[in-house]
Amino acid sequence: MHTPAITGSGVFTPDEIITNAELVEAYNAYADRVNAENATTIAAGGMEPLAHSSDEFIVKASGIERRHVMNKSGILDPSVMHPLFRQRSDDEPSLMAEMALDAAKKALAQAGKQPEDIDLVICAASNMERAYPAMAIEIQDLLGIEGFAFDMNVACSSATFGIQAAADMVRSGSIRAALVVNPEICSGHLEWRDRDCHFIFGDVATATVIERMEDASGPFFEILSTRCATLFSNNIRNNNGFLRRSRPDGVADRRDMQFMQNGRKVFKEVVPMVSAHIADHMADKGLEGADLTRMWLHQANKSMNDLIGKKVMGRVPDPQEQPNILQEYANTSSAGSIIAFSQNSEDMAEGDIGLICSFGAGYSVGSVLLRRHA
Repeated sequence: MHTPAITGSGVFTPDEIITNAELVEAYNAYADRVNAENATTIAAGGMEPLAHSSDEFIVKASGIERRHVMNKSGILDPSVMHPLFRQRSDDEPSLMAEMALDAAKKALAQAGKQPEDIDLVICAASNMERAYPAMAIEIQDLLGIEGFAFDMNVACSSATFGIQAAADMVRSGSIRAALVVNPEICSGHLEWRDRDCHFIFGDVATATVIERMEDASGPFFEILSTRCATLFSNNIRNNNGFLRRSRPDGVADRRDMQFMQNGRKVFKEVVPMVSAHIADHMADKGLEGADLTRMWLHQANKSMNDLIGKKVMGRVPDPQEQPNILQEYANTSSAGSIIAFSQNSEDMAEGDIGLICSFGAGYSVGSVLLRRHA
């Protein structure tokens, strides 16, 4: 049996940025257009007018100030309200693979590894660009990695579930090292025309290298333990899929073909589930909240993370103990906790304990306990 470790991480950040002010201006223009087109129906009481959004509303609801996206022109066009990507030929790298490639190369460089050192690629993300061939196999091919690859989708928990799968294979000796990539084009499945959620997501890609601890060539994080759990819920859902055209109501623009959630229920149900999951995971390893130097939580909602952190640590965590990247990146689904980890971990000292935890649709929750080796 081998001890797995995270030896490298990388983040690809799109160049284009949408501030709250830009987003609000575009959404309010869209709302005014819809209200004008339906003025008679609204006046007759047959339809509620669309309310305006605001920067204050967004920050209070989420803590988000801006987000990075792969295309902002379509999102900010009131007549479009979604990203616009060019059609790529099947002979070109796909958009998700291109994003993942950037993050993967950074993770490999930090780990001091070459493609020939990797035996497995897992593409763990909430929305795959296509059904098949697997995105992971394309990424594997672009990197020149031998071995095998597969896709994994556990929504916002995909990264931690992918890390557990890779760590288990390293531990058993079936592979030497794995690359877990999380390319998230969240802008593509967000309904930008819905005031309650139009501000939530951004685009990004992250990657981690998981290998045998004895093969690490620099500072690393020993994986002490991993734990995953799921509990079915419809409170976060997207009904898009290849069977859509076979159903009588399979119209392309139906609201439930994009991201949907019952935010209040999610908050009420997920916070205790995640808090208990983390507490139980640490207790099984003989750890308490006071033993944690850092928590890298899924970046979905600042209030949710603040409450989870307080429950786990028994007090309000200091900002450096629970890094928050929401204000810069927004919710990036599976990649959020890995961004927080990648950007806020190098300062940790020998022996410090940290925890990566992601949670989301399913419901799903995955946690990874780490020990720093500097």
